[in-house]
Amino acid sequence: FGSLDVLVNNASVSRQKPFEEQTDDDWDLAMNTGLYATRNFMLAALPELKKTGNASIVNFGSGAGLNGQPNQASYAAAKEAIRGLSRVAANEWAPHNIRVNVVCPMALTAGVAQWAEARPEQYAQSAASVPLGRFGDPDRDVAPIVAFLASDDAQYMTGQTVMADGGAVKLR
Repeated sequence: FGSLDVLVNNASVSRQKPFEEQTDDDWDLAMNTGLYATRNFMLAALPELKKTGNASIVNFGSGAGLNGQPNQASYAAAKEAIRGLSRVAANEWAPHNIRVNVVCPMALTAGVAQWAEARPEQYAQSAASVPLGRFGDPDRDVAPIVAFLASDDAQYMTGQTVMADGGAVKLR
């Protein structure tokens, strides 16, 4: 396929339940599919990314971690760990011209649709907190931001968290 110049880590799995009810298996699931998968893909891609001289990694975080979303302790912890890992990699890999950024979306994915069905009150509360009045569309609202971060147009951005959440979280 040629050289590798972009890596996007955007998938993870977790179980939603109150913090005190989460088991070690719940934590292992969130960490293994979130933090450790992100780490492992980054390390596996690193030798090829170094060869390109201009590479980009886009990892996915979540407003759940930034806000401390109830019933998502293991997921929130994994996503915040990804943000920390991304900042470290941004600093360490910058000499290789590898940019590492994070996108925190608030999009109506299949997983969010399941969550909305299981916890309609929590979903409604989250949706009401979005200044733009809706959950984003993964293709129209989030993918263009990921494409931007992966492109040469973002060649001077690294170590950043970009919120693709309709204004729900405003980082400082």
